[in-house]
Amino acid sequence: MNDIRRSTFVARALSTVAGILAVQQLAELPPPAVILFTGIAVLLVGRRSKCIACFLFGFLWASVYGWIGLRDALPPQFEGIDLQVEGQILDLPRTRDGVVRFDFRLDPRAAAARVPETVRLNWYRSDVLPKAGEHWRLRVRLRRPHAYFNPGGLDYEEWLYARGIRATGYVREDPGNARLGPADATHAVAAWRQALADRLDAGLAWSPLRGIIKALTLGVEDDIMPSQWEVLRRTGTAHLVAISGSHIGLVAAWCFVLVKKIATRFGLQRWSPPGVAAWAAFLSAFFYSALADFAIPTQRALIMIALVMGGVILHRPLRSWHTLALALLVVCLYDPMAVLAPGFWLSFGAVALIVLIVGGRLHPPRFWSALWRINAVAALGLSPLLLLFFQQVSLISPLANLLAVPVLGLIAIPLCLLATLFLLIFPVGGLWLLGSAEHLLQAAWKVLELMSAVPGAQWVHSSPPVWTLALALPGTVLLFLPRGLPGRWLGAVMLLPAWTVQPQGPAYGDVRLTLLDVGQGLAAVVQTARHALVFDTGARLGPDFAMGSAVIEPFLRHEGLGSIDVLVVSHGDNDHIGGADSLISRVPVGSIYSSVPDRLPGALPCAAGQDWDMDGVSFRMLGPLEIFEKENDNSCVLSVRAHGRQILLTGDIEGAAESALVRRYGAGLRSGVLVAPHHGSKTSSTPEFLQRVQPRIVLIPAGYRNRYGFPHPDVLARYRKIGGTAMSTADAGAIRVDVGAKDAEDEPVSYRRAHGRYWNARPDADGAQGGR
Repeated sequence: MNDIRRSTFVARALSTVAGILAVQQLAELPPPAVILFTGIAVLLVGRRSKCIACFLFGFLWASVYGWIGLRDALPPQFEGIDLQVEGQILDLPRTRDGVVRFDFRLDPRAAAARVPETVRLNWYRSDVLPKAGEHWRLRVRLRRPHAYFNPGGLDYEEWLYARGIRATGYVREDPGNARLGPADATHAVAAWRQALADRLDAGLAWSPLRGIIKALTLGVEDDIMPSQWEVLRRTGTAHLVAISGSHIGLVAAWCFVLVKKIATRFGLQRWSPPGVAAWAAFLSAFFYSALADFAIPTQRALIMIALVMGGVILHRPLRSWHTLALALLVVCLYDPMAVLAPGFWLSFGAVALIVLIVGGRLHPPRFWSALWRINAVAALGLSPLLLLFFQQVSLISPLANLLAVPVLGLIAIPLCLLATLFLLIFPVGGLWLLGSAEHLLQAAWKVLELMSAVPGAQWVHSSPPVWTLALALPGTVLLFLPRGLPGRWLGAVMLLPAWTVQPQGPAYGDVRLTLLDVGQGLAAVVQTARHALVFDTGARLGPDFAMGSAVIEPFLRHEGLGSIDVLVVSHGDNDHIGGADSLISRVPVGSIYSSVPDRLPGALPCAAGQDWDMDGVSFRMLGPLEIFEKENDNSCVLSVRAHGRQILLTGDIEGAAESALVRRYGAGLRSGVLVAPHHGSKTSSTPEFLQRVQPRIVLIPAGYRNRYGFPHPDVLARYRKIGGTAMSTADAGAIRVDVGAKDAEDEPVSYRRAHGRYWNARPDADGAQGGR
């Protein structure tokens, strides 16, 4: 009878989570009338079908939660104007390239206008380094969240929304900017973390692994170098670095076992040793979560541990699947946005796999055998989810984790935690423990570097379609059922589509143009049936962030493109060439053309008359035709022809180069699709040029609220005058146009319009919600 009840609870918990997940797929939240009707339906349906009622309740709960979150949006009229605010710094400020970034909780009583409670700020050229928990008065300029929006890329707007950050901006230099006071009692944890961070920075300034240790102790990942992230990704050990569910669970388990042994040894009579151990385990998990400032992954882990340890303390029998379902339900009710986080699915998926392969076994395997099996099964079973979220799977991860899990989980993390305790009360001892942890990590790191250098250590594949996951998830369960059960081999067959299905590209002779959203810059990808060309690579915005690796490479993975056949860099401005180095270092590239070939390895100078063919699609370089005084006018100009129709990519050419093109090609410039010259500036898209091109579709690569005011209103008026439809990446995100065998190009598809969710800024919105 109890088993039936538990199975019923699991079904109802999953139904509730499914309702929550359904809301997170919506482009717009249900209106209040629909929410009210859903609440009534929960009461009416509950008597007949508990699972349907639970689904509707989950839908209702997530909808109300969403509306509450959207109410805190920055009003449009306060974007881009100076505001004086007061508040407290919430987290550890991050300093990089002279820019200080921090989250700031505003005091609404001191604000000059209605502003969100929490904002993320950059402070440029600040001589004063703010500290976590301090109270400040600042003059700021804010805008509503609006980030790059591309296939395969991070939805940064969702990331901000999930953390309650409803505006971003920067601090204006002003004499009134002042520190009003230190951290008060309500921000004691922030001040404590700041003190630990300062001592870690001072004590480990010499160590190249300082960023790894700060991530293990404080959950701060900003100091991990890009080359170190690459090693972690290729070896499948990135999950061991940032404080997450696995860390919290390891610390809790380690403390539970240790305290239980001590309590049993000393023969406590008043309290049971398991109960004492459970309290100690929960408190250690709480302490570790506080070190990470109760980040979202640690909150999920803390809830799971509280449920498990609560069962031990209350002497309630625990059943693995029942406890896992209860934890899943509580986490989703506490934070409905959790279902959007890759870590949510990977952590619960990993626990479910461990329960599946370990639970109920009569003879549990030995430690190393069990660890190897768990790592191997996790790598295989989680591969569809890893491909869905990251388009890559480490093939060497079972072996790498066989080393990393014991070293980090059983030795390094406890050492680091002890060191943080000692740093505040006995600094010499804390530094000695940190040095010991650093030497241990150095030895392990050398092995991980060797593993990451193994050819083929990482498998890259496009995101699997949703229908393949509907097969892969039950296939995983079937594959890892106990030996002896018939039909287990069908699990491998059900997993195959997720591993093998590729996105459908253009047919032979067709072409697909995707203008990527890279802010104020240009990056476009031209796909044919089996090849790809990249035109410009966006900007480099710092030593650790470039559009080549942040936007273009994820897009190529998403589309199943493992290499670039031709790379064209139109000219040498940062917003066009800045991402090239990072892209070339991460993706195999064939031919390279540029007007500044000396700045790219192996590049050829682009010149009018160069042409080639890919899959029945003709490519021809139309310019530069001569050496112009302005560097913009020397941009490469590329023509792409398919089925007798032309796409024109123009770089940053302005009036002089446009006139030269008109004189040379005349009516040959006619193109159905034009990528706007120079981001739609007033000095480009001259009337004479547009009369020759006669574009039906004009795509404008421009940043949201960019400082240049691109596209210029006069230029937009010129496009309308010739009957062209203009779309800007600032509003639409990535824009895709397909040219096939029919009479005209397909209508451009806005990725933001087609795939945006209710929290995303939308091109057709009125400012009512979701950052609109």
